[in-house]
Amino acid sequence: MSFNENMKNEIEKTKGTENSKSIYVSPLPTDERCLSCLRNSYERLMSKFEFSEEQRQRFQIQYNRITEDGTIKIGHKKQRELSAEFRLVAGVDDLYAEEKAMSNRVAQGLYNIWKPRLESFASPELISLRLAIAGNIMDYGIHHEFDLEKTVNSVITAQLAIDDSAKLLEAVKCSEKLLVIGDNAGEIVFDKLMIETLKHKSVYYAVRGGVVLNDVTEKDAYEVGINRVATVVSNGYNAPATVLSACSQEFLDHFYSADLIIAKGQGNFESLYSLGDPRIYHLLMAKCHVVAEHLDVPKGSYIIVRQG
Repeated sequence: MSFNENMKNEIEKTKGTENSKSIYVSPLPTDERCLSCLRNSYERLMSKFEFSEEQRQRFQIQYNRITEDGTIKIGHKKQRELSAEFRLVAGVDDLYAEEKAMSNRVAQGLYNIWKPRLESFASPELISLRLAIAGNIMDYGIHHEFDLEKTVNSVITAQLAIDDSAKLLEAVKCSEKLLVIGDNAGEIVFDKLMIETLKHKSVYYAVRGGVVLNDVTEKDAYEVGINRVATVVSNGYNAPATVLSACSQEFLDHFYSADLIIAKGQGNFESLYSLGDPRIYHLLMAKCHVVAEHLDVPKGSYIIVRQG
C-alpha cells in the first residue's frame, strides 16, 4: 500500500459522524502563550468594531465557554468557533474585509515591481519562493501591523533558518501534480508570482472553505487572478488551517493525488507538519516564539522545510 493510501486510511479512521467529526490535533505542544495571543487578537477586533459593553460581555461568555479548559488545547476547530461567535456579535461576515483588500492592493504593487525583476536573478524560481515566504508576514491573526516592503527586501538576501529549497525546486521539475495550499489574503499575490515563475504544468491552489481571520477564500483568489495560473479548489472548511478530517472530499482527492504539495504559513504548518509526509514542503515565517521553538529557529526566521 502506498504512503498516500496509508495516510488516507488513517485520516478516515479519525472521522466520526457528520456532527461529531474528530478534528486533527496540531502537533505543536500546549502553550499558554498561544491563548494570550488569541485573546489579544480579539481585543484588537473589539476595539476596531467599537464594541459596546453589552457586546463585550456577550462575546466574553462565548469566549469563556469555548476556551473553558484554560489552555491552548483549543485547536483550529475552536478558533473557527470563536471567529463565528465574534462575527455573530459584531454583525459582520468578514471581520478583515478592509485589511484583506488593502493587503491585496499593497502586494499587487510589489508584484508589479518584482515580476520584471525576477529574470535578472540567476535563479528566478528561488527568488519567487523567497517572495512567497515574505508574503506570509501579512497575518492579522498574529500581527496588527507589519512592513511588507521591508520584509520583501530582507527575505531576498537573508539566510533561511531551514533551507530545503534545492530539494523543492528539484521536486517541481519531476512532479506531475502540484498542490499549493494558500494561507492569507495579500500573501496570495506572491503565491501567484511563485506559480507563474515555477511554470509547473499542473497546479491546483487550495483555499479555505469560508471566511475566517484574513485567510484566503475563493473570492479572494479570483480577485487577484490565481485562477489564471492554477485551478482553485476550496478545502470545504473555514478554519485557519488544513484540518484533513473536516475537509471536503474534493479537496482530499486533490490532496492524495498530488505528488508535490507546498503548504504556506503557520496555520498549515501547525495542522499538517506531524504527518511526516515527504510530499509536503512548508514555506513560512516563524512569526511567534511557539513555532520558532518547535522548529528550533529564532523568531522571525524564514523557512522552507520538507516533511519526513
